[in-house]
Amino acid sequence: MNEPAVMVQNLTKSFSGRRVVDGLSFQVQKGEVFALLGHNGAGKSTTIDLILGLKAPDEGSASIWGMDAARSRKQVFERVGVQLQNTQYQPNITVEEACIEYASLYAAPENYPRLLKQFGLDALKKSFVSKLSGGERQKLSVVLALLGNPDIVFLDELTTGLDVVARREVWRTLKQLKEQGLTIFLTTHYMEEAEALCDRACIIKSGKKVAEGTVNEVIAASGQKNLEDAYLYLMGEEELL
Repeated sequence: MNEPAVMVQNLTKSFSGRRVVDGLSFQVQKGEVFALLGHNGAGKSTTIDLILGLKAPDEGSASIWGMDAARSRKQVFERVGVQLQNTQYQPNITVEEACIEYASLYAAPENYPRLLKQFGLDALKKSFVSKLSGGERQKLSVVLALLGNPDIVFLDELTTGLDVVARREVWRTLKQLKEQGLTIFLTTHYMEEAEALCDRACIIKSGKKVAEGTVNEVIAASGQKNLEDAYLYLMGEEELL
């Protein structure tokens, strides 16, 4: 079997005595879209930070293509694209300037005009990022994550705050990337999104895994009819209030 794109084993992290990630283990296979699902504060973003080596685990390990991101930062980040929830842009920077700035971080960056065209942003390259709509800004964050021509991209709550039209636009983009063979690791609290896009999912509650498998396996194991109902069932009654 090929080496997993991501391997997480017994990952544990606490802050101020509160265990945010609790013995988490899962794998992400090459070429799949994998969703880490959970309520706000469940530990999704912290898990991504641990995988990327941005935070150190208290216990356990995480690897990307068999490498520890904290120890092999240069080798890992040559193959990884990242869009994080708290991505900040410089004031008064244009779309094109943001692309040039990000491209300068890589030895052999992707062609940013081609990416802007692929994502329907080429007409906006002279526009200030601050003037973009929510959907346009989220698509730009994907473009920037792809500038290093990565093998895997991490997308953290990519469509949070977007309206339905913008969200569906981003979905189409992600489906194109999957068809191109890119491995995608995403977090979302929109179950419809996960069901539409993902091959497999891991559901966590308070940092602990409560279910993992293909979307259909998770639904079948819960005895529910769709992923949203399965998620609510697995979260317990308090999530239904």
